[in-house]
Formats: sequence, structure tokens, C-alpha cells
Amino acid sequence: MSDEEKPAERRRMVRPPSGGTAAGRGMGTKMKTADTKSMSSQQWIKRQLSDKWSEKARAEGWRSRAAFKLIEIDNRFHLIKSGSRVIDLGAAPGGWVQVALKRGAKAVVGVDLLPIEPIPGAELIQADFTHAGVDQQMMDLLGGAPDLVLSDMAHNTVGHRQTDHLKIIALIEIAADFAIRTLKPGGHFVSKNFQGGDAGGVLARLREEFETVKYVKPESSRKDSAEVFLVAMNRR
Repeated sequence: MSDEEKPAERRRMVRPPSGGTAAGRGMGTKMKTADTKSMSSQQWIKRQLSDKWSEKARAEGWRSRAAFKLIEIDNRFHLIKSGSRVIDLGAAPGGWVQVALKRGAKAVVGVDLLPIEPIPGAELIQADFTHAGVDQQMMDLLGGAPDLVLSDMAHNTVGHRQTDHLKIIALIEIAADFAIRTLKPGGHFVSKNFQGGDAGGVLARLREEFETVKYVKPESSRKDSAEVFLVAMNRR
């Protein structure tokens, strides 16, 4: 495949989440209008409001419970250093951006298909990361090569296991490719993955490009979720 063909293909891999908002992925409390929502939406909202990590996030001012996932990962591996430059792919509603800034990053750029409420100290873009030119826009805003690339990107499932699996792997591959192309030597990469998802190809490439590659399931990730995180450290 030629380089000219890749942007068009990549644009088909990511679609704006349907029926969601940045608040919906974070701590938005919308029980007042729950009677107008589907049963599954009501159950999701109730689970968010009763979940201990969601409650803790609201109490501490984090935009989403996902903040604790990055906190746990960083406590274990010490990825965010004072003065770090960080790029966050799939950043809405901004929990990981908040964590990066709180832990000393001097420049943070986040991108998402959904709008993100401003966060002082961060540059936030509403765009499809896979569109041509968005990667360069992020690099320009960051002001230098990143020390850390984060990806919490996800896609809307269609209910067909093989199709959903391919979309998951495609997002990991795109994020990994960006990290490998842009990270400073010694830089790190963190990406969402799912247990049982065969990321063998991208895993092999990451092991070639980074000194250490591990899978991690933070305590704050729901136990009934297949979500895990791929952590690649020390870009060669």
C-alpha cells in the first residue's frame, strides 16, 4: 500500500462515538433526564454514580475514573517526569491530561473526536487523530518530541466479534506507529487493549523498538471488563 493510500484507509478506522458526550465518558451526572434514556444508558449512569472509583474521582476533582488507571500505571513504572512532554490520544473527557499535568508534565496535548472542556496548561484538539496533518498539529503544539504517548482510544462496537477485534487492533497499531515515529529515545508508550485480543504483530514490533513491554490491569479497571493496558518503556 502506498503512503498516499494510508490516510484514506485510516480515516475509516475511527468514527465519532454515537450517543455520547465528553461528559458522558466522564463524571457527568444526568439522572434528571434518565427517563428519556434507554435502559442500558440508565444502567450505565447508575453504575457510574455508585462506582467507588467514580465517586472518588468526583471527590478529588478528576474528570473521569480513568485518571486512577494512569495514576496506578505511573506509580508502578514512573513514566511521567517533571518537565515531560505528553501526548494523549483519545483524551476526552481529560482525566489523563489532568494526571499528566499534576505529575509535572510541562507540555500536554490531547486529541479526541469529542469536544474536551479546556484544561489550564494543556492544548486540546477536537479532531480525528487518523486524519492527515493532525499528528503534525499535535507535535507543533507540543513544542518538541514527546517523552510519553498515551492512548485510551476506543471504538464503537458493532457486535461482531471479529470486526470489533480488528478495530481494536487497528487503533493500537496506529497509536504504536505514532509513538515509534515521534518519541524521544528513552520515551514510553501506553495503550488500551483487551484481554484475548491478539495483538501479536504490534507486540512484536514494540518489543523490537522498546526495552521493556508489559501488560497491566489496574485495580481501578472494572473487574468484569476485559480492559488491560499495554506499557512499552524506554524507546531504543
